[in-house]
Amino acid sequence: MFVQLGLFLAGLACLIAGAEALVRGASRMALSLGISPLVIGLTVVAFGTSAPEVAVSVGAALDGKPDLAIGNVVGSNIANVLLILGISALIAPLAVSEQIIRQEVPIMIGISALLVALALDGTLGPVEAGILLALAVVYTVFLIVQARRGSARAQEEALHELPETAAWDASPL
Repeated sequence: MFVQLGLFLAGLACLIAGAEALVRGASRMALSLGISPLVIGLTVVAFGTSAPEVAVSVGAALDGKPDLAIGNVVGSNIANVLLILGISALIAPLAVSEQIIRQEVPIMIGISALLVALALDGTLGPVEAGILLALAVVYTVFLIVQARRGSARAQEEALHELPETAAWDASPL
């Protein structure tokens, strides 16, 4: 029991350290490329942190366990919105930019509605997969084009949204 707890805590510590390195590296990359940290977060960080979900869902699909693949993706997104944002906002208030409210949240809601529509017949097959993958490419290209067109004002606003230290550095925990 204590060994498992120790391994869990060690894994959690490594996860926190890795997340910190990912956020700092992504922030530096955004600055060096002159791209909004929000865009880097929506692409590089989002794809990087989705790697475990990809591995689990692909493995589940290969093993003939589609419920696990779907549950993994849907559950992960629900946990990200409710649990991760909830805990993060509990630790330190989160600034929510107008771009998030006007653009990214409606896109997230639209994609969720699209998933419902695509799955109404009870399956997600190659056609639906093609639609989802094509939209992922379109969205990524959209973000890159938008980043290149971004104004200095948007860059300045995005930089002000980044905390100077990690939340756990400022937390008494």
